Amino acid sequence: MNDADKRITRREALKLSPVAIAGAAMFLESTRSRTLEAGLRLSDWVSQMTFSARRLAPTFADSEVTPVEAFPYNSYDVVDPEIDLDAWTLTVEGNVARPGEYGLDEIRRLPRIAQNTRHICIEGWDVIGAFGGARVSDFLDMVGADPSARYLEFYCADDYYSSIDMASARHPQSLLCYEMYGRPLDRGHGAPLRLQTPIKLGYKQVKYLTTLRVSRDLGARKGYWEDLGYSWHGGL
Repeated sequence: MNDADKRITRREALKLSPVAIAGAAMFLESTRSRTLEAGLRLSDWVSQMTFSARRLAPTFADSEVTPVEAFPYNSYDVVDPEIDLDAWTLTVEGNVARPGEYGLDEIRRLPRIAQNTRHICIEGWDVIGAFGGARVSDFLDMVGADPSARYLEFYCADDYYSSIDMASARHPQSLLCYEMYGRPLDRGHGAPLRLQTPIKLGYKQVKYLTTLRVSRDLGARKGYWEDLGYSWHGGL
């Protein structure tokens, strides 16, 4: 090989080096993504395996509750999707004996549960709130949820959506929450109805509920943040 050939070879190598670097970066990014996905799957598996319906989240005295004005409003999109509260109903569908539209008064007829529990946001803040509502399990019994169903899927007025496993839904501290601090839920906190469960991170506790679907098989849309890579189980 003469000197000219050597120069051409080096020149071509230099031309190809950005491609090689980009390829290596793509490989590393792909490897990192697969590693993160595997870690999330492992985390979800461990969370589900260690879950117990008999293990209760801590509850607190009234004196320990965060003042209502210090409980942050938090939303992925808008704080108030402007629901017509007088016309609102919860649509129930899927594997239930009694699908249809349920008003807030029907939900209020179920035993009212009040609990002071901690709300933990994945953004790094937490507060102790005073919540009231009906147990999700009591509502599922009222609508005749199929015992073989494994999931609850939630859809909201602000286009948010999520899902939880049935064991978590039937946990005794999982509420269809219509009250905070002894007053009707306000718009910023998800009026007229939200999921409130101290065994899950905040992004699982959907607000502005409009549809509840009982299902045996979880669809492709598992949750707004979950579909972007957050843990699906989201347990504490």
